[in-house]
Amino acid sequence: MGGGLLIAGTTSDAGKSVVTAGICRWLVRRGVKVAPFKGQNMSLNSFVTREGAEIGRAQAMQAQAARVEPSALMNPVLLKPGSDRSSQVVLMGKPVGELSARGFFGSAGPSSGEALGGRGREALLGTVLECLEELRGTYDAVICEGAGSPAEINLRRTDIVNMGIARAARLPVVVVGDIDRGGVFASFFGTTALLSPEDQALVAGYVVNKFRGDVSLLEPGIEMLRGLTGRHTYGILPYAHGLGIDEEDGLRVSMRGAVRESVVAPPVGEDVLRVAVCAVPLMSNFTDVDALAAEPGVVVRFVDRPEELADADLVVVPGTRGTVRALAWLRERGLAAALARRAAEGRPVLGICGGFQLLGEHIEDDVESKAGSVAGLGLLPVRVRFAAEKTLARPVGTALGERVEGYEIHHGVAEVLGGEPFLDGCRVGPVWGTHWHGSLESDAFRRRFLAQVATDAGRRFVPAPDTSFGVLREEQLDRLGDLIEEHADTDALLRLIEQGPPAGLPFIPPGAP
Repeated sequence: MGGGLLIAGTTSDAGKSVVTAGICRWLVRRGVKVAPFKGQNMSLNSFVTREGAEIGRAQAMQAQAARVEPSALMNPVLLKPGSDRSSQVVLMGKPVGELSARGFFGSAGPSSGEALGGRGREALLGTVLECLEELRGTYDAVICEGAGSPAEINLRRTDIVNMGIARAARLPVVVVGDIDRGGVFASFFGTTALLSPEDQALVAGYVVNKFRGDVSLLEPGIEMLRGLTGRHTYGILPYAHGLGIDEEDGLRVSMRGAVRESVVAPPVGEDVLRVAVCAVPLMSNFTDVDALAAEPGVVVRFVDRPEELADADLVVVPGTRGTVRALAWLRERGLAAALARRAAEGRPVLGICGGFQLLGEHIEDDVESKAGSVAGLGLLPVRVRFAAEKTLARPVGTALGERVEGYEIHHGVAEVLGGEPFLDGCRVGPVWGTHWHGSLESDAFRRRFLAQVATDAGRRFVPAPDTSFGVLREEQLDRLGDLIEEHADTDALLRLIEQGPPAGLPFIPPGAP
């Protein structure tokens, strides 16, 4: 059985995904056969594996960091929020139903039992552990990522992603804290002190993330923390700008002013190209626009007001887990009218997945929103019917004379009634629509598409001839590996992975209630 390590966090967004990916890249560069793992993920950013399984994009990114093919084993349970109180449950890559938060995190009632194939959440621990065991039987090391905080004591009884799997699989745990938010020492101490004695015995130590300044000023605090907890700090990682890795959680409700980080390079032509992304509710796979942001001279921002579309050369309507809800949101905010004006003026609009669906003429939805018959924006000759079975695919095709690869994740089935064919969708003048996520990562196609957008928008923008999104992604993953190699105690991390939790770790009162 291969070695293992669980990366937990003091909070959500503490940097667990980054540290997990960095450790995977550092290990594989040392010749270690390594795989990532996250027992349960909650995310609207997902990916389709080659066998047609849906997993979190963060785990797909971590698999790339480990230089292995992603699989459902790496993320056996995926929750895709459909509202504040319910999520679609994806089990071993396939959707098994909708479930309320109480049904999933609380005791399993009839509805949750049905959604989970007759099993409550606690029973899923068996599936999670089987996947972890299979990976550990195949790889030299498995680097597991936790979720939220391991000290969420209200959820500990049914935990299948933090201390639940650490205890069952005897995994050593390293807790990551974001010092940029402040309070990192209190967070480390409090997280440990709220765990039971059995759980505390697995917490080997800590990693400080996003540190700015002189490390020597932090060292007295690190020593005091060791004196208080008896635990080692395995690294102090500096704040790193522009990592641009796939994010796990959806963007916040108000996106005003948010900009995707871009390559710091001047445009090749005389103009920049401005891209506005409508920040629709339940936005999914907004990472589709990362390939645009990687282009020199392309500025990508997320918007939620019609006036913010005025100076945009391209407007992207992204995917969403609530197509009908997003459609109503666009209308309420005046963005639907602004999109219609753009189309009439011959200014470019791109709809992806749910964004493509709502650009059509009509939606029949008795599955996702159960709203029945709903009129679309009417910008594309498309009629959409939601099917109970989800389409999960990895299509390959051509567009604008170039090869394109993508992936599909949708319940909506589109009937294209006209227009010019565009991937699986269509194009009418300046309005483009497709279900394919990830198509813009195909370099030659992206350049052709941006050149066409620039022409339609009247911009003297020229796509860079040599931008490779794949190369840029590899460089970003190598930067994560460098963070670990240069700023973590790698010898101590290797001992943890190979030998398990250190013996004799002290108990910090009061412990879990």
